[in-house]
Amino acid sequence: MKAVALKAEPRILQGKQSAGRLRRSGSVPGVVYGAEHKPQLVQLNEHDLVQFLKGRSSEHFLLDLEVTGCSPCKALIKEIQRHAVSHRIVHVDLNAISMTSKLRIEVPVKLVGEPVGVAQQGGVVDHMMRSILVECLPSDIPEQFLLDIASLNVGERYTVANIVVDKAKITVLSASDISVVAVAAPRAEEEVAPTAAAAAAGAEPEVLTAKKPEEGEEGAAPAGKEAAGKDAGKKEAGKAAPEKGGADAAKKGAEAPKKK
Repeated sequence: MKAVALKAEPRILQGKQSAGRLRRSGSVPGVVYGAEHKPQLVQLNEHDLVQFLKGRSSEHFLLDLEVTGCSPCKALIKEIQRHAVSHRIVHVDLNAISMTSKLRIEVPVKLVGEPVGVAQQGGVVDHMMRSILVECLPSDIPEQFLLDIASLNVGERYTVANIVVDKAKITVLSASDISVVAVAAPRAEEEVAPTAAAAAAGAEPEVLTAKKPEEGEEGAAPAGKEAAGKDAGKKEAGKAAPEKGGADAAKKGAEAPKKK
């Protein structure tokens, strides 16, 4: 990887208020970390930084960092923090590195080509792993890995082992059997069978109240018999009342003393 120049200014003040004033003035606060010296506060021009990052596929690239008043050093962008709403850069962390020491870094994976399973079989690309972890010298850091997926059919996948790397310079630390990309089968349109409720949607609504059977239907009593039954019930009730009264009178007569 070829190093690109990035300029910065030393920063004295720190804290939220001073960082806010810097952002309003068009600068971005940052910190340079390094194993050989303590963290250094810096500030970068926001416009220059945005232009510097524009068109780059990755934020992991080698820098010739030039801080005014300090010796130039090699560095990597460790993290770029952005505003949640406006997406403006609000802070930058950089790592000063040694060109003779290997480091571990995530390198993005870019897919190339349209799979056969998509163009001819109606499949869908599932990009599951977008970067892999590698170990190498700073000068050997690739900007990205290209993975040609044009020959993938539906149901097939490529793993980390399918990514071509220069093994003499780069050691892949991600597990070789992890899926990077796959072509999934198209989702079949589910045929919804009509349910009994849906089938009966156009039918007449069910009557929940009980319906008295009409005369002539099965289980219906003739009108004459029904009236006779009611009259018989009334007569039986009338008979029961006098019998009860007669029994009480007889009982009272038996208890009364006879006149001499």
